[in-house]
Amino acid sequence: MPLIGPAIAATAPKVIEPKPVSHQLAPDGYPKTAVWAYDGASPGPEIRLGQGARLERRLVNGLDQPTTIHWHGIRVPNGMDGVPDLTQTAVAPGESFDYAFDVPDAGTYWYHAHWASPEQVGRGLHGPLIIEEAESAPDIDADLVLALDDWLLNEAAQIEPNFAIPMQMSHGGRIGNFVTTNARHDFTQDVQQHQRLRLRLINMANARIFPLALQGLDGWVVAYDGMPLAQPEKVTSELVMGPAQRIDLLVDVTAAEGGEAYLVRLDDDGGMVQAAFPVTARASLTRRPDPVALPPNPGHAMGTLGSAQTAPMKIEGGAMGRLSRASVEGREMGFREMIGQGQFWAMAGQAGLHDTPLVTASMGETVRIPIENDTVFPHAMHLHGMHFREVLGDGAMGPMRDTLLIAARERREIAFVADNPGDWLFHCHMLGHAASGMMQWVRVV
Repeated sequence: MPLIGPAIAATAPKVIEPKPVSHQLAPDGYPKTAVWAYDGASPGPEIRLGQGARLERRLVNGLDQPTTIHWHGIRVPNGMDGVPDLTQTAVAPGESFDYAFDVPDAGTYWYHAHWASPEQVGRGLHGPLIIEEAESAPDIDADLVLALDDWLLNEAAQIEPNFAIPMQMSHGGRIGNFVTTNARHDFTQDVQQHQRLRLRLINMANARIFPLALQGLDGWVVAYDGMPLAQPEKVTSELVMGPAQRIDLLVDVTAAEGGEAYLVRLDDDGGMVQAAFPVTARASLTRRPDPVALPPNPGHAMGTLGSAQTAPMKIEGGAMGRLSRASVEGREMGFREMIGQGQFWAMAGQAGLHDTPLVTASMGETVRIPIENDTVFPHAMHLHGMHFREVLGDGAMGPMRDTLLIAARERREIAFVADNPGDWLFHCHMLGHAASGMMQWVRVV
């Protein structure tokens, strides 16, 4: 597993600093919440660049523990991926690391901490990364980023400090009791009837799955995980977002002037407002024609599946699971002993990172990974460094993604072209699941 040291830049890049701050998460009247934030902002400051531009940031660690930054969904050089013990050494308190790379793909992405991720992301170390299309940008009136998140707060509006609760790690993960959009419990944005908005939805939560619906908005999905669809998909039912997933929507405001439109969260107890859009005026008498597709990103051709290397992967463990034993740090352990080590899950018979990858592929080779989720919980499986397509039951290929939500007891299959050299993490983005066993990696040589 090659590690690299700090990069050397000709000129000092812009600094990004994670540090403790206070933020008014809860309604007025409650105390501010102690969070960790990049540059004091929650969520972290939006980084917005043009397609093909170069991103340069110097991480200066203002925490009392190590950290790194992962640029989620971006095809970076391996040494810029921000995974401790796989692509770089974690940045110690007070130390720095220079991230520098070109951004080849337009779309909606995000950045977040990747050391002690359940705690560091759970305390607020994440922010949006938006790459604008080089050409043929959509005809819109506003471009809005909506960072969806939840927080586990106590009665004093402070974050519950224990991020290794076995009940959470072995079940559905750390689900917060306080839900926000852009770190606000009451997010609103004034709009006008017949405006067309681009809504960039990002699920930044540790483990929460967001089922969403539109009200007073007529919408089309134009991209998943930053990757444009060949044709916009009309929104006719709920949208389900697993942790780390993104959805780009183009929506027309259909609610009348003086009314409100909503992004609705469909909880067990009914619909809750995730974001409100008061309609303050009418932009025009008539609506635009249906939108056209976003321009495709370059270099995402899928190879031939018939000659692909296949690496089956079974997910096991968790509460009410059937896992009896697995390999932990190269040693076989029974499930009871694994629990004592804080390991509740296994992927392909292994818990946690091992020295041997799940699969080693040559540059340009197509890889298939059939995934069997033999647990009673869903998992959001994220591949670093490359994008994949789901192989559907009829042999067709699903949309390009970097994170796939797999339901309990479900079998799915992904395929990708190994076109980015290096060692790439493949893990569950229910972050407590990853920390307690659900991590593998692939090598591209």
